[in-house]
Amino acid sequence: MREALRARRRTLYELCVRFGTLRPEVLELVALAEAGGVPVRRVAAELLTADDPAERSGAGVELAVGPLPEIALESLLAAAESPTTLVALDGVEDPQNLGAIARVAEAAGVAGLLLTRRRSPPLSPAVARASAGAIEWLPTARVPNLPRTLNYLKKEGFWIFGSDPEAADELFGLPDRLLTGDRVVVLGSEGRGLRRGVDQVLDHRVKIPMGGRVGSLNVSTAAAVMLFELQRRSRLATSG
Repeated sequence: MREALRARRRTLYELCVRFGTLRPEVLELVALAEAGGVPVRRVAAELLTADDPAERSGAGVELAVGPLPEIALESLLAAAESPTTLVALDGVEDPQNLGAIARVAEAAGVAGLLLTRRRSPPLSPAVARASAGAIEWLPTARVPNLPRTLNYLKKEGFWIFGSDPEAADELFGLPDRLLTGDRVVVLGSEGRGLRRGVDQVLDHRVKIPMGGRVGSLNVSTAAAVMLFELQRRSRLATSG
């Protein structure tokens, strides 16, 4: 709720606050709403009836919102600053995983998220909750054909990286020359991994070296390791 009020990417209709609610976090929400021109209405507790937990707060607050917008890929690229990192998801259908990846991506400075029109969940309240509000800030484009989109991005100068536990190259051993330009990090579903058509488009397949007995990571954890390592190495490569 707080991030929706701060980002203002959705249509924000009204903030309803229970009578007598004076908690600091609620007063902050009221201040954000008033600063953004969102109407604030004081109501009795029984009038707070939102079924959607993303629009309801245990502190006695509800925010009426429209859907989170998705943008065209061209608009996403036009707004991004170089060097640009994008995250593309191939078959990640669980809203909790999508939300967790969005949280990691936004924190790592990713410019945008690419989802497919099929085999990807909508930007639902469950995704917003799992992202801790990060999805409110992260531009998201939905594309009809991921391999075709990745090929287009390659022509635009992007390196295409894929996470693959069977890859020959380790993430931590990538040469500096690969870390200074625009890139797309492609993550597949747990269990199935990347589809063959997507895998064939990759420029580089990298694996996260595992030191324990468990052979793989949750996709959102793998996203965190990859994105922050690429961010760290990119800074070293450009500063050196």
